[in-house]
Amino acid sequence: MARFSYTVQDAQGNVSTGALEAEDEDSAVNSLQTKGYFILSIQSESSKSKGLSALKQSSGGKVSGRELVFFGEQISTLIAGGVPLVKALTLLSEHAENKALASVLTQITKEVSAGGAFHKALEKHPKVFDEIWISLVQAGEVSGQLPAVLRQITAYTQMQEEVKGKIITAVSYPAVLSLMSMGVLFYFVIFIVPTFADIFRDFKLELPIITKLVIAFSNILRNYSVVMVVALIGAFFAFKAYILTPGGKLNWNKFLFSLPFLGNFVKNIQMERMLSTMSTLIKSGVSILNAISVLEGAFKNSPLIQNALKKAKGDISSGKSIAESFKKTGMFPGMVTDMMWMGEESGKLPDIIDVLSKFYQEQIDQFLRRFSAMIDPILMVGIGGVIGVIVMSVFMPIFQLSQIKG
Repeated sequence: MARFSYTVQDAQGNVSTGALEAEDEDSAVNSLQTKGYFILSIQSESSKSKGLSALKQSSGGKVSGRELVFFGEQISTLIAGGVPLVKALTLLSEHAENKALASVLTQITKEVSAGGAFHKALEKHPKVFDEIWISLVQAGEVSGQLPAVLRQITAYTQMQEEVKGKIITAVSYPAVLSLMSMGVLFYFVIFIVPTFADIFRDFKLELPIITKLVIAFSNILRNYSVVMVVALIGAFFAFKAYILTPGGKLNWNKFLFSLPFLGNFVKNIQMERMLSTMSTLIKSGVSILNAISVLEGAFKNSPLIQNALKKAKGDISSGKSIAESFKKTGMFPGMVTDMMWMGEESGKLPDIIDVLSKFYQEQIDQFLRRFSAMIDPILMVGIGGVIGVIVMSVFMPIFQLSQIKG
């Protein structure tokens, strides 16, 4: 006989804990279920339960946006179908493939089953559920429309993941091609060019300037490669530490916005994210001031947007219109503030903001399509030019050798 401690919930929703003796875990589970209890957790003295109510714990791991989308779809469907929140969370924690998510859901289940609010339980896991999730869930709990709000969260998260996926897809091929090409070129310069340099030196040839430059570059890489790698790593971490400071973060944000080709693209991504988030928050019943407060936290890594939102919130709280407050910051395009004014006048601000969000999504898609069409020939010409220079630097002296032999 083994002793099992358990936490159960009865038909009235009351949670209780206790202990019992049984031959094995299945017998203990059957005994509790026969009494009409819903098992939240069960654990023996030597091991954790591996059955329906297992507590999956993980000290590490990461929860991806795709997994959050799947979780949102599942829990909204279960709650809309009449499944109590605690039972829905328990089921999802038991069947979550990601151990980190399973551990988080188990802890959230304990909080909610003990009488805590769902959004308060989410607050204790900021690495998984951000301020947007917490605010929307709170709005759903207050309004009694939690399933509908959870569906909105899921749609929002899925949309953001799609935008992120498009960007990753657009840059992955050029990045891989560039890395492979640079690897081949560095191998050629470090290991092949010195061999030819020794041959040219033995024949005492007067080398062209381009050949001298390539050989000099090869010598620098061979002699100082370790120092260069260490310097690059040090510079990377120094830069990373700098952009984590308030001043560094602001300067980096300004630099990205001022880039001649990518600046508008970065701005469009920020605008789309801000507008889609604001639309989702307002549609879920969050007030405009609370929505802007949530956005301030969501844009903590974009101080230009964050500062503009703070100024707009201050003006709105003092009685100014939303459109006027946003326009006064000078950060938001005229089309955005004009459309906001139309939304305020017509009483359809969430719908107008949603239209603006889709407009910026289309702008992002157009840029990525043009980028994909342009980057291939640019890379081919650039890489081909570098290869051509190196090949010419080697073959020009070889031509001289062939003439000497003739």
